Amino acid sequence: MGPETECANPQFLAWVKEWLDLARERNSKGVTTYKNAYESLKACPLVFQHPAELQQLKGFGPKLCDRLTELLKKHCQQNGLPMPEHPQLAKAATESRDGQDGPAPKKRKKTAKPYVPAFRSGAYALVVGLSSLAEDASRGMTKTELIEVAQPHCDSSLTAPSDPTKFYTAWNSMKTLIQKELVYESGRPLRRYALTDEGWDVAKRIKQAREFQPEGIENAMGREASRSLDDAETQTSRTRRSLSRESLDVEIAEEEAEEDQELAGDGSLPTFTPIKLPPGSFSVHLVLDVREVRAKTDRDYMQEELAKQGVTPIMRSLEVGDAQWIAKCSDRSLLSAHGAEGDEVALDWIVERKRLDDLVGSIKDGRFHEQKFRLKRSGAQKVVYIIEEISMDLATFQRYEDAVQSAVASTQVVNGYFVKRTTKMDETIKYLARLTRMLKQDYESRTLSVVPDKVLTAQNYLPLLDHLRATQPLASHHISYSAFASLASKSEMMTLRDVFLKMLMTTRGVTGERALEIQKKWKTPYDFVKAFEACGTGEQGTKRKSDLVSNGLSHLVGRKKFSKAISQRLAEVWGDA
Repeated sequence: MGPETECANPQFLAWVKEWLDLARERNSKGVTTYKNAYESLKACPLVFQHPAELQQLKGFGPKLCDRLTELLKKHCQQNGLPMPEHPQLAKAATESRDGQDGPAPKKRKKTAKPYVPAFRSGAYALVVGLSSLAEDASRGMTKTELIEVAQPHCDSSLTAPSDPTKFYTAWNSMKTLIQKELVYESGRPLRRYALTDEGWDVAKRIKQAREFQPEGIENAMGREASRSLDDAETQTSRTRRSLSRESLDVEIAEEEAEEDQELAGDGSLPTFTPIKLPPGSFSVHLVLDVREVRAKTDRDYMQEELAKQGVTPIMRSLEVGDAQWIAKCSDRSLLSAHGAEGDEVALDWIVERKRLDDLVGSIKDGRFHEQKFRLKRSGAQKVVYIIEEISMDLATFQRYEDAVQSAVASTQVVNGYFVKRTTKMDETIKYLARLTRMLKQDYESRTLSVVPDKVLTAQNYLPLLDHLRATQPLASHHISYSAFASLASKSEMMTLRDVFLKMLMTTRGVTGERALEIQKKWKTPYDFVKAFEACGTGEQGTKRKSDLVSNGLSHLVGRKKFSKAISQRLAEVWGDA
């Protein structure tokens, strides 16, 4: 779940986040203002009814509040909602009542008006499109499928901004529908959308409305548009039948995949026709994590210095690593027309940057192993660890010097990652610029093969990549950036297995490799706890608990082997030993 949905004012926060992202893309000086506003609103537990109330928070001035007010007015008009009263008017009304003799007149209780989105608005089209599915169809539609059936019902484009200076489309209404719990989304990396029970009620109200009837449509759109709508309805019926048949196949395939998450062999991997991107149809770009800063007072330093080196990075929050490279399609609709979302493809290179003091800190608190584990699960073939050997406290460095050398050696030998040592950030920037130029020259001269999003699941992703790389070493297989980000996300792809592994790795000495071995033997936290309970009580029971892991996994050797001390620590956490 993202910060927008966890905030007390999710809609206001979503709009501020859109402005912040746009300012970052345009390298605007307003980034700091939007950043302050975003952070203060995200942290505020109070619920605000009107944007004017936000002026009490850091980063919100009259202009920003006025812009939010205009957005809120449009939002209320499009969704048939009452516009909240300005706080000054509400205060004046209260003072006026207080000045009168006798008690204030009782307000007549307003009955909530059933929600019906504005005719031919984005929300309207999306609800109508989703209602073309059978009411008991649980699989839903992908974004591409939904846009195809919803667009005939919308006056604005669901794919392109109506105003070139803006960056949101009618598809943004989906956020409102999800927040109102009228639509739910599921599936990773390919999201599917379906109506909730409340959403079906709204769909029924839409179809009962006068505008939805044939004569209403003719009046609003003309006879020719009415005929187009009939054609769209016919196409919708075909899509619904196709989706119903497809959903059963998908469910069966997913159930089979879940029986054995460690997929192996040709028989369990999907067959597909790759999307081909020939040279000249895309360009390679460096993507830099927005958190990569030199200091809080100099947040844009890395971005500006890269631009001086002839490399203008795309700034965004990355799910894994600190920098990576993407191929951006010249034709923005090319991928979506062939079963992949967006217009970007994730390439094989990822950079993880560590200052020496941060490396020491990550070794101490266990982040170092977790980050390497997530890099491995990302599927990236080329991982570069940049270690900036800045000066630090001599006593601290000497205390952890052996641990640092061991971590670096492990990263190179065990993980197979390339370690690049630099002396300062400026040297790191020059290295990233050189690497970007090299990757542009390399990738832009070859044909990229993109795996369609619809064949990818969390279970088959890595085995499929390994299979393709082994059987077709000369081909360059990739996935869309949107699918990559979803598969690499900490939150979106968090399964019970992942939670269990993260819980295990909080115990000192339990690396990612050791956690995996525990999870192979005891599949869930419940199984692990029950194993300790089965050891019994008393002195003998305590002894058995202490030795449970070391004895149960005594066949392991090398780095995976469990010492008595680690086994004892796990027993203290999981078995109350």
